[in-house]
Amino acid sequence: MNTLIDFILHIDNHIINLVTYFGNWTYIILFAVIFVETGVVIMPFLPGDSLLFAASAISANPQYHLNTWIFIVVFLLASFLGDTLNFYLGDKIGYKITKQKWVAKVIKPEQIDKAKSFFDKYGILAIFIARFMPIIRTLAPFIAATSGYKYNKFIKYNLSACIVWVLLCCGAGHFFGNIPFVQEHFSVVVIGIILITLIPGIVAFIKEKKQK
Repeated sequence: MNTLIDFILHIDNHIINLVTYFGNWTYIILFAVIFVETGVVIMPFLPGDSLLFAASAISANPQYHLNTWIFIVVFLLASFLGDTLNFYLGDKIGYKITKQKWVAKVIKPEQIDKAKSFFDKYGILAIFIARFMPIIRTLAPFIAATSGYKYNKFIKYNLSACIVWVLLCCGAGHFFGNIPFVQEHFSVVVIGIILITLIPGIVAFIKEKKQK
């Protein structure tokens, strides 16, 4: 867990190390991270928004010989294909997988219930909204499938959400990531990104408590 926290807080340094040792293979490695974060229901804790921001910020620096447009394509494919895998797992396995003890240690039953309530409240629009919410975006395709949504209905909202998410995060990283203040306080910026993405969940939690 400490290693994961360190990776997230200093994600820019870790990506630079990847570029130094693996060069263009960095595209494939980061594709795998986003694919797993969105595609494997037990991996919602992997970095998403912050990784897109950091990778694009680094690609904007010519000394690392990376291309932001390639990252946009890579992350778009990773998120879309990851969600498709996640939906397939939800459709074929559903809640059976959450009954396994080793899965329950990572994905709590109450998280599944909250995600289900999220869908009940917002319907198909939840697929789009969930893309911008950590953890929920990993559970969303899985819950959509177990809730009876058809893939051709799911895919329309999911694709548009992936496009907006990738362009927003990569665009922000490319245009703001190399501002001196951002570079000097990158860990603080990453924490800020995480907190901003958690706001919808926090608001929903507070509303739920008030209603009770």
